[in-house]
Amino acid sequence: MVEIWHADERGEYDNDGYRWRAYQLTDDAGRWGFDTILTQHYSFRTAHYHIRVQPRGGEVLTTQLYFPDHPRNHGDRLFDPRLVMALDDDRSTGRFDFVVPSL
Repeated sequence: MVEIWHADERGEYDNDGYRWRAYQLTDDAGRWGFDTILTQHYSFRTAHYHIRVQPRGGEVLTTQLYFPDHPRNHGDRLFDPRLVMALDDDRSTGRFDFVVPSL
């Protein structure tokens, strides 16, 4: 299972209606994908997606994914360059491969 949540295009979270939150199960090869908006930065945080990954019967990995070259990356104390997504040339598709233990 993969879960994603993030702020909207103004950098605001919807904590009442819970928009911009979803989860899905991977296919048999462990692939998954979401169509969503390009989230924005807010306060002291750079733009990011929250992600939870849980293999069947395994422990939950909770992390964040970041955008390459975002101007606020280096000012965000939580930013981790190991968690930067690869974006295609037109920046419309991001990719990040998680490696989690399987049972």
